[in-house]
Amino acid sequence: MHIKDKLAESARTGKPTFSFEFFPPKTAQGVQNLYDRMDRMHDLGPAFIDITWGAGGTLASLTCEMVNIAQTVHGLETCMHLTCTDMETQKIDDALKEAYKAGCTNILALRGDPPRDKEKWQAVDGGFHYARDLVRYIKKQYGDHFDIGVAGYPEGCDDQQDQEILMEHLKEKVDAGGTFIVTQMFYDVDNFLSWVDKCRARGITVPIVPGIMPIQTHAAFIRRAKWSNCHVPEKWMKALEPIKNDDAAVREVGKDLVAEMCKKILGAGILQLHFYTMNLAQSTRMVLDELGLTSKDGTPTTKALPWRQSLGLNRREEDVRPIFWKNRNKTYVARTQDWDEFPNGRWGDSRSPAFGELDAYGIALKGTNEQNIKLWGKPETLRDVANIFIRFLNKELQSLPWSESPLTSEAEEIRPELIDLNKRGLLTLTSQPAVNGVKSTDPVHGWGPPGGYVYQKAYLEVLVSPELVPDLIERIGKDPGVTFYAVSKNGDFRTNTPSAGPNAVTWGVFPGKEIVQPTIVETVSFLAWKDEAFRFGTDWADCHPPQSRSRELIKSIMDHWYLVNIVHNDFHSTHGIFDVLKGLEVKEMDDPSATIIPYQNGHHQPHVTAQLDGAYTVDDKAAQTEVPN
Repeated sequence: MHIKDKLAESARTGKPTFSFEFFPPKTAQGVQNLYDRMDRMHDLGPAFIDITWGAGGTLASLTCEMVNIAQTVHGLETCMHLTCTDMETQKIDDALKEAYKAGCTNILALRGDPPRDKEKWQAVDGGFHYARDLVRYIKKQYGDHFDIGVAGYPEGCDDQQDQEILMEHLKEKVDAGGTFIVTQMFYDVDNFLSWVDKCRARGITVPIVPGIMPIQTHAAFIRRAKWSNCHVPEKWMKALEPIKNDDAAVREVGKDLVAEMCKKILGAGILQLHFYTMNLAQSTRMVLDELGLTSKDGTPTTKALPWRQSLGLNRREEDVRPIFWKNRNKTYVARTQDWDEFPNGRWGDSRSPAFGELDAYGIALKGTNEQNIKLWGKPETLRDVANIFIRFLNKELQSLPWSESPLTSEAEEIRPELIDLNKRGLLTLTSQPAVNGVKSTDPVHGWGPPGGYVYQKAYLEVLVSPELVPDLIERIGKDPGVTFYAVSKNGDFRTNTPSAGPNAVTWGVFPGKEIVQPTIVETVSFLAWKDEAFRFGTDWADCHPPQSRSRELIKSIMDHWYLVNIVHNDFHSTHGIFDVLKGLEVKEMDDPSATIIPYQNGHHQPHVTAQLDGAYTVDDKAAQTEVPN
């Protein structure tokens, strides 16, 4: 979506919005840490983010990669900076092509700073001299595909302090096709508002987005103010100077000062705030909290769908996904990124049939072996493993191998039951409670436009010991309202579903729209997820040294246990799904040798022998080929 349209919507509704700027880190670990931070900051609800371009284009490939990840994986509307510095036309074309392929529709066109080894800015042969030339070129090459922003300087810039000249340059950039303006950072709000009035008097009518720099530390505050030549009000200096050596106090006072400035901007009718985060979250979050622009529990204030949408090329209309990737959004996007069409409506058989192979998309457990051992410890018994899951459910751990994110507030109402299952040796990977017609604006379960109602069936995905699987299948067979899939790593697959087609487990009813069914359970997707789920567990095992008790234990679970998903199809029943599992328990959970199952002739022999009416086995490879293209 174009930023100008987001700004217009904010003006129409009178609702303030905000955005974040990030820059490419210098190290690979820094990049991964920033992706994690961007993922968390997504839930604050930014209207968009932008990603800077390195001076001279030295970080060009990383900028393009970050735009792609932010847009496709994290579902963040992304604006890519693009500069003229050391950029001949071919490099500009390459960058624009990468942005287009990532689904990016917004560019911030800048002249850019000179490279560090050059004192003055110079255009390269075959390049552009001014940002206005870059704006014209983008418009000529791509028409209206890209919404183009330009920079504004309320207090001048490095090589030009004459405000009349800068105002003329700004007018030329807008006349060339710029549709919104993002300003340099400032702290003098009165000067900024006066500058906005001068822009309007000059005939510059496009939205102006103020650049806000939160205060992290006193030293960084002074350094950045000097770097940008911005005026700091005397009141600010008097407030911060006495506490300059206390970073926590500086952040607290700085939060109040910046929030006061933002309130004055919002009060003047400028409803978009753009935060220069410096790749940090705390100070920005503090200001947003003070302004009342974030939710109290850190969850997104609005959700179009129950899961995070990708904004990659051709994916904006995607509105159906299997529930199995509920906690692994990144890997689902990666494994489906080569699809030429994405499921919508009711996930019909016209969907793309192939999930990408795991190795082709680098699907693996993230983090080093040392980091993961520190995070999850060295389990030696099944009780130890179960306690790791329980710690996650108690929010003592922020992730599991199968879950990239902390436990959501949705799970609160069934958390005691989930903890009880893990205490009995049933390891829970994914779940959702039954929901019977709550308002779409509900802070926990709501999604979609206002005025609607949402529903969902109880769902549970667990790792089950082979000794319990026959009993579990028999129990399920006695309840016609419950369906299941069960599969082992080696492909022993069982289900009682009447067909391989989809079963909607989440749906919504909204005024003026057909029923929306965004989350489903179906065979092909489950078998694709099976490979991934067992891969994550095996990767976890391999974090531990060979022949260690922890590696043998986790690997034994992955090699022999079953991945089982259960759907209770009566959405009126909140706890019926747990009744099926009542009393099931793995014996000898504290015995170090209890979960080690020996191989016979190098192969594990399946334990499941129960055969019931309504339950059947399916070869997973055959099932994958039976679905039409």
